[in-house]
Amino acid sequence: MSTQPEPDPGAHPALDRQDIAHLARLARLAVTDEELDRFAGQLGAVLDAVARVQRADAGDVVPTTHAVPLTNVLRPDVVTPCLPRDVVLAGAPAAEDGRFRVPRILGEEE
Repeated sequence: MSTQPEPDPGAHPALDRQDIAHLARLARLAVTDEELDRFAGQLGAVLDAVARVQRADAGDVVPTTHAVPLTNVLRPDVVTPCLPRDVVLAGAPAAEDGRFRVPRILGEEE
């Protein structure tokens, strides 16, 4: 017994192999003839599911972006001691004038 939903022929216009081949070309997917037949049925089932959702009466449902309220969980912005500059620069591959030395990029002038 198949677990895939059966397409509802009345829910959307029939998708044929040419439609699926066109979609595959747009998505730059290489598909075999066997896959064209299989994908037509699968895409039909997806379109049927979308059509069923669109028929749901949701007029009194408030639009939301999340099912549960979200709150930011951030620590307080408190100043804490940091490492001394000379200790930090001692671990750098290259330092110059109290700063990290990094390679020049994009041909910048000195």
